[in-house]
Amino acid sequence: MEDTTRGIRIRRGGPADAADVLTMLDSAVTWMNARGNTEQWGTTPFSEKRGGVELVDRYLTENLPYIAELDGTPAGTLVLDSGPHPQTPVSPAEEPERYCRLLVSDRRFAGRHLGSALLAHAVQETRRAGVRLLRVDCWAGGGGELVAFYERHGFTRTETFRAGAWPGQVLAQRVD
Repeated sequence: MEDTTRGIRIRRGGPADAADVLTMLDSAVTWMNARGNTEQWGTTPFSEKRGGVELVDRYLTENLPYIAELDGTPAGTLVLDSGPHPQTPVSPAEEPERYCRLLVSDRRFAGRHLGSALLAHAVQETRRAGVRLLRVDCWAGGGGELVAFYERHGFTRTETFRAGAWPGQVLAQRVD
């Protein structure tokens, strides 16, 4: 898929993209910390977190990863799965679903609407699979900015949860 208005190309990802995805995650942690957000993903770069590299490897091999490229450079990623992570305290859907497990962009490319393009791609892929429900969970702290981002992209709030002190929000979108 290519967004010719913004020069974004979205392709299937895989294990070979692990280093780029870790770079994206590390840049997001640095950016969030610089804005005073140390609660969402902590202060340790994702590539140095215990289990961080292994988690990215699992996402890229066991799920449906997509990479957004700008001029051939990996700049964002989204991973689709058939449900929430088993360790997340989120109720399973009562119907088939696609679940966004990871949406992140390299902060060097901020403002290029990579997240919007990747979410639009997730809707297309969900529809193409004949599935009618797309869900995501996200951090609900920090004034709800991330929740509002998903709402601007057609998602509605469904359930809240806590993972320890971490406030979470599940959002859903009907894909018809």
